[in-house]
Amino acid sequence: MCMPTMCRLSTCAITMYAADHLPPHFHVRMRDGREALIIIETLTVFSGSLAARELAEALDWARDNRELLRTKWRELNP
Repeated sequence: MCMPTMCRLSTCAITMYAADHLPPHFHVRMRDGREALIIIETLTVFSGSLAARELAEALDWARDNRELLRTKWRELNP
């Protein structure tokens, strides 16, 4: 299954799977392997248990790149 990395930040990577389940979301994967799934439209945690401080950088990036996330979701999940 395809999992492109959309962005590498200082503490995590933002990825997205092809043929993934709804709702449209992206994965925030920490360097130690822990992750959270974030809903694109609301930028709320769908699954996972990362602390708010751990997600802050990823959510800031996502706010600035929400249209890119929407476009990539549609591309990977037609």
